[in-house]
Amino acid sequence: MQTTRTRDVYEVFEEFSKQKNKKDRIGVLSKYTSPALRDILRGTFDDSLQFNLPEGRPPYTPNKPESVPSTLLKKHREFGYFVVGGKEIPQYKREQFFIRLLEAIHPKDAEIVLSMVNKESPVKYLTKKLTEETFPNLIVK
Repeated sequence: MQTTRTRDVYEVFEEFSKQKNKKDRIGVLSKYTSPALRDILRGTFDDSLQFNLPEGRPPYTPNKPESVPSTLLKKHREFGYFVVGGKEIPQYKREQFFIRLLEAIHPKDAEIVLSMVNKESPVKYLTKKLTEETFPNLIVK
């Protein structure tokens, strides 16, 4: 069941964080699922996906929340540039693309992407087990 407006990934995680129990958390992820959300969850918890980016925080300037030119709902398609075995481009271009992606989306979504690349859960209570329970075929076993 979709709502009239697809929620940004950070909005889904904010709603997720407000839930008091596992059933409600799964309900939020299921209700507001999107390709971008599933890509973030898979990138975070699927050990078969490794990122081809330097460790640490890249030098980027977060965008102003009220004037972001794009959204993670659109830009998630670029994740293929950043994974090992993904689209072949020179490393310096890959890093430039990554910084441009971070600067083009909402700053809260940029933080979520950085968490994903570091294989860290972006919000409390979001675990690999809960992700597998919500989306059984998402993570390669």
